[in-house]
Order: sequence, then structure tokens, then C-alpha cells
Amino acid sequence: MINNDVLRRVRYALDLNDAAMMDIFALSDYEITREDLLKLLKKDNEDNFVALNNKLLTLFLDGLITYKRGKKEDGAVVKPTSELNNNGILRKLRIALEFKEEDMLHMLELAGFELSKPELSSFFRHEAHKHHRKCGDQVLRNFLQGLTIHFRHSDDEE
Repeated sequence: MINNDVLRRVRYALDLNDAAMMDIFALSDYEITREDLLKLLKKDNEDNFVALNNKLLTLFLDGLITYKRGKKEDGAVVKPTSELNNNGILRKLRIALEFKEEDMLHMLELAGFELSKPELSSFFRHEAHKHHRKCGDQVLRNFLQGLTIHFRHSDDEE
């Protein structure tokens, strides 16, 4: 998936406003202006679109972990990596939202996507592990759709 799409979808699913988004980046020691943020949130066919690189998406996701869970007690800061793929995005979202396996599967079910526990756990295994599997765009897209349904439409169901 395009990193900008991930950023937009997470923002929408978690109902984050511009100030919250800027705060999340700041939690990773990255200052972003509202103007620059809005450029990252644009679609690729809009004027002034700026592509979101892996480093910036990692900073956002690491900031989201801190935003949702609080700072580590020992004060350690996560060092961003430039190698970010769908598996890493899924892992960071799982950590930020404190999701267990069942929660992850439930989000996928909400989006109408069936996945078994072993298939899900294969995404979180070390790359050298023989049962590691790359997370495809379809899985990540459906997970983000499930998040949106869970967080934005749960009031409609009551």
C-alpha cells in the first residue's frame, strides 16, 4: 500500500484531528507543520501531494504507540527503521492499539476478510523463520477497513 493511504486511513479510523496528528509526530521527536501534514494527507492525484516515505511513516507509527500507550518507563526511545513493509505496519498498529490475536482477527472479520490464526501469526514471525509470510496489501487494507468499522461505526450498531 502507499504510505500516504495508510496515514489517511489510520487518521480516519482513529478520528485524529490535525493537532493530534502533529502531536503524534512530535512524540517521535519530529516537528511537522500543519501545512506539511496536509500535503501528506492529499491523494496522489491532487495538487501539492507529497509522498510519505518509510522513515516518516515509521515516525508516525512509533509516535502513535507512545500516544496510545504512553512513554516507556525506562525512557527508551524506539529507533526508526527505514525498512518498513506491511508486516511492520501491521505490527506497529497491533502494538499501538494493544490488540491480541483475537482482536486482529475480529477487525479482519468486520471487513469481511477471513484469516486463520496461523496465517495471522505468520505475519509477525521473524523474516528468517520458515513460517514467516509477507503481509499483502489486501490484508492490510482489510485490517484498516475493519479498524474504521470498529472505531467509527460502533455507535451505529447500538
